[in-house]
Amino acid sequence: MNSVDDKTVVREYFNAKGFDRWRRIYGDGEVNKVQLDIRTGHQKTVDTLMSWLRADGNLNGLTLCDAGCGVGSLSIPLAAEGAKVYASDISEKMVGEARERAEAELSADQVPAFEVKDLEDLSGRYHTVVCLDVLIHYPQDKAAAMVAHLSSLAESRLILSFAPKTLYYSALKKVGDFFPGPSKATRAYLHREADVVKALEANGWRIERRAMNKTQFYFSRLLEAVR
Repeated sequence: MNSVDDKTVVREYFNAKGFDRWRRIYGDGEVNKVQLDIRTGHQKTVDTLMSWLRADGNLNGLTLCDAGCGVGSLSIPLAAEGAKVYASDISEKMVGEARERAEAELSADQVPAFEVKDLEDLSGRYHTVVCLDVLIHYPQDKAAAMVAHLSSLAESRLILSFAPKTLYYSALKKVGDFFPGPSKATRAYLHREADVVKALEANGWRIERRAMNKTQFYFSRLLEAVR
């Protein structure tokens, strides 16, 4: 399956059966044990990132791009703390859900600017660009180009999370096992941390902070790169 096919599969999945499934996972309603485990893991990543940004003390007024925003699990808390958020996702339904949640939880002047757009088509300049749990949809031969493109949007900081490719995780998780049973979604790609770091450094970044968040069915390496 090539990268174009992957992109089509992702778009169609998250605009169809995957939308309701992942809306529940990223919500607060009742879900099965696997979905609850994934929800918990993803929230750990969001919480870790929020703690980093809060520690810097400059969230109010910060311009930030949430690339691959899903249903707004990061965009909304960022906007609530005063960040000026632009948020995009490849899925029209995901963006619609994110906008509805934001309008219900935030004041009118806090609601992020939401847009349906593929990562490759993003433009603009932002102090910080964040791309959480999206590289899992990109094969290794396309990941470096995506890091380069996201780097072109970021003035001071780029934050990425990805499923790390290690002997342990490669043995534990075959591609189709990332989303077991009824939670199975699209083809999933692991990435060697050394390759991601190399791509970041090639675009003038240095790693400032690292974190690893994991549960039984979720594992994500979080990197903050700064100039």
